[in-house]
Amino acid sequence: MSAGTGAVRQVLAPIRGRLTLAAVIAGAGAVFTLVPLAGIAHLATLVLGDQGLRGQGVDGSVLTEAIWQTVALSLLALCLGLALVSVAELLAHLADNRLTRQLRRSAMDRLAQVPLGWFTSRASGEVKRALQDDVGTLHELTAHYYTIRGRTWGAILASAVYLFAMDWRMALVSLLPFPAFFLVFRAAMKAGSEENMKAFVDGQSRINNAVVEFVNGIPVLKAFAGSERANSRYRDAVEAFLQAFVAFTRPLVVPMANANAIISPVAVLAVVLTFGVLFVGLGWMTPVEVLPFVLVTPGISAPLQLLSFIGHDLHNATGAAQRVQALLETPVLAQPEAAEAALPSSNEVRVEQLSYGYDKQSPVLQAIDFTLEPGTVTAVVGASGAGKSTLARLLLRFFDPTAGRITLGGVDLRQLAAPELYRRVGFVLQEVRLIHGSVRDNIALGRPAASQQEIEAAARLANIHDRIEALPRGYDSVVGEDAKLSGGEQQRVSIARAVLLDPPVLVLDEATAAADAGNEAAIQAALSRFAEGRTLMVIAHRLDTVRQADRILVLDNGRIAEQGRHEELLARNGFYTRLWRLGGYQESTSC
Repeated sequence: MSAGTGAVRQVLAPIRGRLTLAAVIAGAGAVFTLVPLAGIAHLATLVLGDQGLRGQGVDGSVLTEAIWQTVALSLLALCLGLALVSVAELLAHLADNRLTRQLRRSAMDRLAQVPLGWFTSRASGEVKRALQDDVGTLHELTAHYYTIRGRTWGAILASAVYLFAMDWRMALVSLLPFPAFFLVFRAAMKAGSEENMKAFVDGQSRINNAVVEFVNGIPVLKAFAGSERANSRYRDAVEAFLQAFVAFTRPLVVPMANANAIISPVAVLAVVLTFGVLFVGLGWMTPVEVLPFVLVTPGISAPLQLLSFIGHDLHNATGAAQRVQALLETPVLAQPEAAEAALPSSNEVRVEQLSYGYDKQSPVLQAIDFTLEPGTVTAVVGASGAGKSTLARLLLRFFDPTAGRITLGGVDLRQLAAPELYRRVGFVLQEVRLIHGSVRDNIALGRPAASQQEIEAAARLANIHDRIEALPRGYDSVVGEDAKLSGGEQQRVSIARAVLLDPPVLVLDEATAAADAGNEAAIQAALSRFAEGRTLMVIAHRLDTVRQADRILVLDNGRIAEQGRHEELLARNGFYTRLWRLGGYQESTSC
């Protein structure tokens, strides 16, 4: 069993029994809907055949009664078949609704437990695709694929059994086009080589990437390279995809056309009539006995062609199931049991022999040791890629360390319940995350029960209250709709959110890096008021903003190269001094 098939089986496991039942009922319904065709053949036999009632000289009233019984049974079977097919569709759609609800709830439960760092390494579109698009793709599989297969196989098998019951010799020759179809269809599938298929899929990906680049980057491309350059990458991707599409489809066109021609109703009917005339001429059959084959055999063509087409649904659903299953199996952060959860005895943060790497070959942090004393400010500086932001995210438990530990009040963060951790440790990061909701909801995200007065007080401290009041609906304005906020204003909303939580420990990761001069001053003023009396860890890019810190940790290649106060570090004339000089600061301004 392939990985894709295994993923489909695993995702559909909760509703497999219901889908199987729906397929069986749909198959039974398809069988009953074929009864009218057999009824027509039976009527012809009654009226025209030598073995029928008229051929035996039976009274007209008896013949009429037999005709009406056949018509009534045919109509009853047709209604019953349609009812069964409707029941099967209802069962399949109910099962689909159940699975969709379960998958989305399971995914939400899973995402609530994954490390916060998992989100920073993935685009929101990736998660949206699995939760929305891929679950929607599975709808075609669960709501339609199984019932269609049930109907088609029910119709094919019932037709074959009926034809063999009529005359096995004629059944064999009448069904000859269908094995031929499978042979040609299989050859067509082999003609579409795996290499061409891969190029086709890669071409689709390149077009998607080119569209995103074209839309997002067109202002820059036009400004620096002209409009022709702005279109060239997209045009090249389209041309490359066209070539891949032609290479993929060209070997398939003729074999697929031949395969479909073999089982077209006209071709099948021609085979039936040819052998029917032959068998009648040989005296093996009467013309009336050929009629069931004329009526039923061409009807097998449509279900068989439908089976080949719905294979595309299974192919698409296989990829979707793999992505959904991967999302449901995303590793989660271990959470302590209620009985094991501990409460910190203080707000002191200790980092002990901390190491972390995204993989074993690429360590980001190695053997880090330091303590955040209550009420002090500790700054973390270093060159880009030194591990500053990773250290901040480990303190916020975006992910767990590879080795060592971080404790809060003597309790390992891994033994601290998440709500308790985020009540005690607040953060303002460079990447602002606001939800699609009102400004009030965004500020009160961590304290939904906060009063309007508390929310406004937090906004005032963050220097954003007046801007919110100027919005069309004030605090009720919705972010992204009637609340159009700049990057710096969004940052101040995130500061207000942290203020409302009132945590004793605060982590600031280059909170003003993306702000303009006016917003930076407002953010710095807000942070200064908010930070009073708290334990702070500040990730800084500009060294002149952390000169007054109680301690500065200098990271270099994932290790603490130096630590101390600003004046002490400059006096050592070491790595910090080189960073200071590279920043263009004057040493005389430090004292």
